[in-house]
Amino acid sequence: MKDDIKELTEAIIAGSYALDCLKKARDEVSSAGSWGIVDLLGGGIISGMVKHSKMNNASESLEEAKDALRSYQDELDDLDDIQNLDISIDSFLTFADFMFDNVFTDWMVQEKITEAKSKLDEAIRRIEKLQVQLKEEKRLLQEQAGQL
Repeated sequence: MKDDIKELTEAIIAGSYALDCLKKARDEVSSAGSWGIVDLLGGGIISGMVKHSKMNNASESLEEAKDALRSYQDELDDLDDIQNLDISIDSFLTFADFMFDNVFTDWMVQEKITEAKSKLDEAIRRIEKLQVQLKEEKRLLQEQAGQL
């Protein structure tokens, strides 16, 4: 039982770290989305640069989250599809957004940002649900161990 409790604790810690990384990436994507709206409304090159900077920050956070999810997956077998998150914007689209700064390219980038945020939100919900289950399982094991 002690080994099981230790393994659950390690999984919970790994999941908490992955959640932190995913939430950080989501915050960056949300910020990029806000700057994207400014860009759509005619914000110009500065808002476009800030938007893409936020997306780059989100990509870095997501890479960190993928590593954390791999560690989490080592503890749990049911996370196969979660680590396939990808929020990168096609390099041509990024180039086009700067070079042809117009409503069409800004709108395409904004759609990618919205899609990325949706994927992050779903991953966060799934990990949070799994974390609740792990914590409950750990609590029950600790109760049983205490009774023994």
